[in-house]
Amino acid sequence: MRIRYDPEVDALSIRLVEGPVQSQVIQLTDQVAVDIGADERIVALEILDASEVLPGFRDQGVSLENLSPCVRCQQIQKPELSAVTA
Repeated sequence: MRIRYDPEVDALSIRLVEGPVQSQVIQLTDQVAVDIGADERIVALEILDASEVLPGFRDQGVSLENLSPCVRCQQIQKPELSAVTA
């Protein structure tokens, strides 16, 4: 599962299935769409104008509960920040 937010366009994407999947987009509202794959499996959710659709989203952020940390995410190391001197 991958959750991605693009602040430049205020769009939230929740991808439930990894890899390429053929899917049909069902537009629930002007701002919310669900991608449905084979066997009526939910592949992804897309929310445009996320800060309007989800009040408090930008201020409160996202809380994940009862989920194990992503093993792959732990393996990705953040680059060290180095001080630049003039």
